[in-house]
Amino acid sequence: MKNLSLEYLIRLPKINIEKPPLLIMLHGYGSNEQDLFSFASELPDELLIISAKAPLSLGFGSYAWYTIHFDSSDASKFSDIPEAKEALYKINVFIDEIIQKYNVNTTNIFLFGFSQGTILSTAFALNNPKKVQHVIALSGYINKQLLNENLELKSYDNLDFFVSHGSVDQVIPIDWDRKTSGILNNLGIKNSYQEYPVGHGVAPQNFYDLNTWIKERL
Repeated sequence: MKNLSLEYLIRLPKINIEKPPLLIMLHGYGSNEQDLFSFASELPDELLIISAKAPLSLGFGSYAWYTIHFDSSDASKFSDIPEAKEALYKINVFIDEIIQKYNVNTTNIFLFGFSQGTILSTAFALNNPKKVQHVIALSGYINKQLLNENLELKSYDNLDFFVSHGSVDQVIPIDWDRKTSGILNNLGIKNSYQEYPVGHGVAPQNFYDLNTWIKERL
């Protein structure tokens, strides 16, 4: 659909529910809104599911939220930070548009990210802990360059994370993500961290576990 600031796919709740919980999907670099949306039919019936398309076209149906420097082994130089911050602004606007357009439960909003979408999902939630409540963070990491200052002064009582990574990920090193739980713990944020014996992808057990995690929060 094209009537908002970002193009997106939508799956309406499969059951009649007033003010449904909202799940927004943010795909990875070089993918598109169809990718994570392939999971939508298996996710809980109560959810209103929105899968957003990143604004930066790479051609041939591939899109990105910001430029990545794949030749860098240094996490601090991996991402184009100004572009990533602009993407965070666009995601904020988009979420506001979705909330206004659809009659959703604003106290039960999920961000579901993969790879680049995870980097943005985690940064967005940490910077805006009252706007979303749950983050599914697959195959990414926390980029501190995208975080606001003085995060320790914020309240994260209503925020929790499901974090997972492939143990043989060849795109984003697992060591980058192994720091995530420590960062979240230091902020007092509830989180679950899991590793699965796969590369840069989502294992069946990973999807089963994250789906169970979602159901427990509905």
